[in-house]
Order: sequence, then C-alpha cells, then structure tokens
Amino acid sequence: MMQRRTGSFAALLLCAVMSIGSMAMAQKHKKDTTTAVPATDKNNADSLKKKSGPQPVKKYEEVITKDMRSSKGFITVHTKEDKYYFEIPFSLFGRYIMTVNRIAKASVDMRNGPWGLAGDEIGEAIYSFERGPSNKLFMRRLSFTEYTSDSSKAMFNAVQKNNVQPIAYAFPIAAFNTDSTALVIDVTDLLNSDNEILYFYNDKIKQRAGVSGQQNDRSYIKYVHTYATNLEIRALKTYAAGLNPSGPNYSMELNSSFVLLPEKPMQGRLLDERVGYFATGFRDFDANPQGVKEVIYAKRWRLEPKPADVEKYKRGELVEPVKPIVFYIDPATPKKWVPYLIQGVNDWQSAFEGAGFKNAVYARMAPTEQEDSTWSLDDASHSAIIYRPSQIMNAMGPSVADPRSGEIIESHIFWYHNVMKLLHDWYLVQCAAVDPRARKREFDDELMGQLIRFVSSHEVGHTLGLRHNFGASSTVPVDSLRNKRWVEKYGHTPSIMDYARFNYVAQPEDNIGEAGLFPRINDYDKWAIAWGYRWHPEYKSPWEEQLAFTKMVTDSLRKNHRLFFGNEMEPADPRSQNEDLGDNAMKAGMYGIKNLKRILPQLAVWTTAPEEESDAVKSMLGVVWSQYVTYTGHVIKYIGGAYHTPKVGAEPGPVEEIVPRAKQLEAMEFLKKEFFTTPMWLNEKSLIERCQVNFAQELSELQISGISTLVSRHRLSRLLTAEIEEGKKAYGVQEFLTDMDKAIYTELYQGKNVDVYRRNLQQTYLNRMLEQAFAPDDQYTVMMGAFHPTFSDLQGIFRDELQKQQALFKKNMLNPALDNMTRIHLREMSDKITRKFAIK
Repeated sequence: MMQRRTGSFAALLLCAVMSIGSMAMAQKHKKDTTTAVPATDKNNADSLKKKSGPQPVKKYEEVITKDMRSSKGFITVHTKEDKYYFEIPFSLFGRYIMTVNRIAKASVDMRNGPWGLAGDEIGEAIYSFERGPSNKLFMRRLSFTEYTSDSSKAMFNAVQKNNVQPIAYAFPIAAFNTDSTALVIDVTDLLNSDNEILYFYNDKIKQRAGVSGQQNDRSYIKYVHTYATNLEIRALKTYAAGLNPSGPNYSMELNSSFVLLPEKPMQGRLLDERVGYFATGFRDFDANPQGVKEVIYAKRWRLEPKPADVEKYKRGELVEPVKPIVFYIDPATPKKWVPYLIQGVNDWQSAFEGAGFKNAVYARMAPTEQEDSTWSLDDASHSAIIYRPSQIMNAMGPSVADPRSGEIIESHIFWYHNVMKLLHDWYLVQCAAVDPRARKREFDDELMGQLIRFVSSHEVGHTLGLRHNFGASSTVPVDSLRNKRWVEKYGHTPSIMDYARFNYVAQPEDNIGEAGLFPRINDYDKWAIAWGYRWHPEYKSPWEEQLAFTKMVTDSLRKNHRLFFGNEMEPADPRSQNEDLGDNAMKAGMYGIKNLKRILPQLAVWTTAPEEESDAVKSMLGVVWSQYVTYTGHVIKYIGGAYHTPKVGAEPGPVEEIVPRAKQLEAMEFLKKEFFTTPMWLNEKSLIERCQVNFAQELSELQISGISTLVSRHRLSRLLTAEIEEGKKAYGVQEFLTDMDKAIYTELYQGKNVDVYRRNLQQTYLNRMLEQAFAPDDQYTVMMGAFHPTFSDLQGIFRDELQKQQALFKKNMLNPALDNMTRIHLREMSDKITRKFAIK
C-alpha cells in the first residue's frame, strides 16, 4: 500500500497492515489430510421437519416455462421479466462457493473518506448448499476457524458440536429437473432484498460507505450472468443516507460474484515467519496431541506446469504454467499511463523464472464492450488494476484467497489518480537535490510513468502474497548508497516491498543516476517468490514440505544477509521502519537533512506557477517538514530499541538483542544536534512569510510529538529492562533521562537565557515527565510490553528526576544575568512541579 505520511512522529511507526484471516474446519477427512474443512452438523437437518409437512413441489415445465431465457453454467439461470430462478445440480451440494461483493459503480457524493468508490469490496464469505426438510434448500455460511481431521477420535465430535454452521438462507424447492439431477429455486427475493449474502456484509461496512437502509422501490436487478465456475449478479441499489448525509439517498451498482472453489484444494504451504507472506490459518486440534496448534498457510496463486511439461520442469527448464496470473487494465485508465502499469506487472516475470516458470504473470488491456459484452472488471474470476478518479493519495493491492489452502483466487489493485501527487512530492523532497528532473511543478510524462511503474510493481507484489519488508533496506551500508557503481548495480534496497521509496542519501557530488535512485524487484523479492511458487510435487503433505523448506530458508539467510525480512509491525526494531534507508539511520538522516537544506530555498521556484496563489508551495513546505520528521523518527526508534530476528528449531543465536549502547548514544547525539537544537533552517523566511506560517507554533507541534514518542512508557520500560538485564553495560533509563536533561536544559547548565523555541521545548519535556511521574495509581491499568505505572521503579525514577530538575530551575532563578522571560519560564516550571507533588 502506498500512502501519504502524516506529520506526527507516532504515525511514523504505523503501517498498513497485515491481515491474517482466521479460517477453518471440522469435517470427516482421511487421517493424514491437512486441508481445512469447516465443521458441519452431523445430524441431518431432516430431523427438524415441521408437522405441517413439506411444501408442494411443482413440475419442472410449470416453473421453467418455454418463454423463459435460460443460461447454462455451473448454476443454470432462468429469467423472465423480473423473475429469476437458479437450477442447482445435486453434484454442487457440499461444494464450497465463495461470494465476493463489490461496489461496481459508486454514487455521486457518497464518499466517506477513502470508502465509497467503485471496486470497494463490501462482502466476502463462503457458502454451501444442502437439502433441508419440508422441501427446502439451505444455504449455509461456513466459518473456517477450527479443524480436526481424525473422525475416529472423540475430539472430532466435540469440535463438530461446537461448530454448527449457520443457515444463512432457506429456499422453497420450486421443482426438480426432468432427470432428477438438479432442483430449481426462486431467487427473486434474495436478489432484490437487502441482504449480507449478495451485498453489504454488515452494517459497519454500510456505515463506512456512508449508506443505511435499502429503498426497494428504487432498486432492481440489472442482470445475472453464469459461467463454468462463477456467476455474476449486478444490481442497482438505492440506499438512504448513512453517516455521510450529503444527500437524502444514494444509488449505486453492486456486483456479487459466486466463485466455485476447487473440489480438491491446492496443497497449502506452511508459513515461515522469516519470509514475508500474507497468510490464512485455522486452529487444528489434531496437530498437537497435548494442546492446540495454529496452522498458518501462506497466500499464493496456484502455479503448476502443464502435464506435458512436468518432466521439463523437473529438469530445470522454464515452462509456462497451466494458468498464468493475468491482470487486466481498467479501460478507464488514462492511456498514457497504461504502458507503465503493464510494465510494472511484467517486471515480475524474471522473479517467477527463478521459480521455474516463464510468462507466469503479465498484464493486458481489458476487452472492450464491443469485443466481449459479458466481460466485467467486477467478475471475481478476473484480476484487474482499477483506476480510481479520487483525491485520495494511495494505491493498494488486496486479494481474495481460499481459506482452506491459502490459494489466491483473484485480486483487484486500486490505483487512485492522486497517487501521482504523492509520487511527485516524495521524489521531489528525496531526490531533487540530485536529479534535475524532479525540480518541477509537473513532472515529464516519462519520469512520472517510471514512478507509476514502481507503484504498480509494489502493489502487484502484494497481490502475489508478499507483505511489506521493512527490514530489507537495513542490510545496505549507508556508504554504499553513495557509491555510484555499487548502488546502480545492486539498488538501494534488496526489496521493492520495502517502504524505501527513493535514495535520499545520495548527494549531488555522487552523480548517481536513476538506477541508483529508484527501487526495483531485487534479491529478496526473487528469493521470496521462489519460496512461494516453486512447484514441489515430491512432498505429499505440507508438513513434509516444511521440513525441507525450513532448512532451505535457514541456509539461504546464513549465506546472504540481503534476504532478511523485517516485519512491518515490529514495535522496537530500528532495522524495520518505513521510509528509512541503510544500516545507520543517524548517518542516513544526516545526508537526508543536507539535501532538504538544499531543496528548501528553491521550493517556491520549483513548485509554483506565476498565476497561482501560495497553496502549492505551502503544501510542499509541509512535505519538507514531514520528511524532516521522518528522518528524526527513524533515529528515535534506536533509543530503547531491540533487534528482533526470528529463529526456528535449533537455529543458533538470540531472537532479541538490545540495541548496543554505542548506537543509542549515537542516536542521542543526532537528536541533540538535529532536533533539540532548534532547526532554524526550517524557518525559511521567503516561504514562511509567503505561506503565512507561524513557525513557533508549527515547531511546537513537532516538539510535542517528538517528546511524547521519546518519553513513552514502552520505551522507558525497555530501557529499564536493559538496565536490569545488562547493568552498567546497558544504556538505561536513568542515563537516558540525564542525557535528555543536558540536551534540553542546556542553557540552564550554562547559566544562559532561553529563547522562545527552547522554552517551548523545555515546557513540553517537563509536561511529559509530569504525566509519566504522576500516572493514575490504578492496579488494573495494563500496557502490553510495558511495566505497570506504579508497580515498578519507573515512577520513583521520574519523580527523583523532577526534583533534580526543580533544583536546577530554582538555582537559575537566582541568576541576575537572566532576562525576565527566562525567569518567568523557570518560575512557572518550578511551580508546576510543586503543585503536582502537593496533590500527591
């Protein structure tokens, strides 16, 4: 996902997120089977027959008359005027059908933030048909959360009893076909009603889209198309306004896809947390005889060689897969960007060659209405790149997967038009100092096209199953990022799935070209694709395969450190951060700030047109400030940080290592120089005055965010833990607070006056210390990963530090050389401490 960063330090630690869906099962299987199957009620539903007896079933020809229009597919559809019938073969009973519901055409003024656009998924579930009592057909919604495979054990019945799958809908059977191999149901009410099966899955999703109840008199079915393995329903629905009442109601087109899942699921590949894949899983009661095991499969497409090419594949020859991964380009996409989007997809072909497949993934234009009137972007059997004319600055690549195995069924990549603004701003503030092409209000089409190509490749990576790898760039020495020959050959990060946008470390004198500035599909990506997609028919179960794959990953990581995967959700590992570069954030940030200082004075010249007001340059000024915040945030994570390196089995080495003391001291020196010392270079008068920006207020907001992040209970708890575990060897909480005092109260140690910017900084720091020192004495207050506010030494340490600070303030208040504002400032800070201790 590509997104605009916010200005707060806390936001620098957030990311888009990994989604591990919970899945699972419990139905009779062979003992060694590991495919997930949902639990079902063993007792036949016929035991619930009503005393009134079954409803009458008519003859087939009485229901399906000759004047009806019929379409054959895995479900045969019969229509006449506004009536719809499904003919469902008995062979379909018990098969799993996935529904994927989307907004096909969004209503005007329906937006609710980023939601309410064409392509938004509004529902996803799995159902199956079964015969019910009283001549009914039941449609059960299947949950995949718990699983047991051995029906001979008591556990099987126990799981079944606690996992009865709900009946989502009941249809009266209208007729049986002439050879009694199928039954007919009237689905008119289902299609026309406001229900979770076909449309919005729940009220929360409706609220997110900004709508509420359906208005039936203004809603109707547009069509139902059926195919060999999927069925598409398109409806125009009108809803009353919800949480976004810009109008009384909204009309939109919704699409529901019924996708028949494979009768035999793909063999799942068990997740290895050292390789970054999205995943799906379930609770398996058989895997651990004395406990419960979470079985997690990586999400990936089914790629297999054609039967005639199996031996070639085994010999190491490149072969084409039975079913390649194809992305269709939305016809609404501006034509000049189409080649770059296609190239961004096709760039992954070299990675799949490492897995033994050629032409495994590619993009093409979607067929026009004239070429295929039945083709639809919303068809869940197609994957597509959807263009969204929206002011949202983003792109994202979600996918839909079979919960039994992790097999990806389809994906819709969303490219928001305004992501180009985001790309422009990123590239300008990170590379304009070294690339003259970036010194423009509007980039040339070729430069913007290459930036779009990079976004396309990144989002396609997500649809292939790959998560963000925030740790990849940490394997590159910062000095190598300035080495023209090295960085142009190897790239500034080993993974395009990293949030390492562009090489902001490069300096003008380095003369580094585009190859050393742009991300690319690189070593980690190719290795991860080989892990996920190389076909291994020799392994008959996921567990057998896992044994071999675990050793392969361990050996690969030992030989090549560039294959390191850093989880985007790491709370304390400074190697795994978004937007960072290199193995030392202090050095990288220093180079980045050097370039910002070069860019800032030229910003108005590069980004404004003569006829425009100051909005454009004010926006870019905010981007420069945000970039500065980003560099500072990278360094903060070293303080109280810990390296987290997942291990498996008997793999040697610690899983977690405290960041070395020397690195943390280096981080504190950076903060002292670049953050605590007022960054007056940001106060570029020509821009500040033109944009009517209050520098003192803006800087104060930045200081509040930075101090709040630095003096947090989680960080101080980690520093205290390090002090406990490593003693004087560690950089502990008391030394940290002493360093903070010296960096923030520098003038007081020197007996000097304090200017307004530093007074604000000191007030911010003191207020944060008071918050931590006098946190509520609530024994039930729990913070994961942190010491309890009162049941540790932290509050005592804070209060002791505050008394030291107050003594420093009082001493300086006696200094006759200080000006009046400094005296007022010191008296106010001392009084704050007195008042807090008096209350306690």
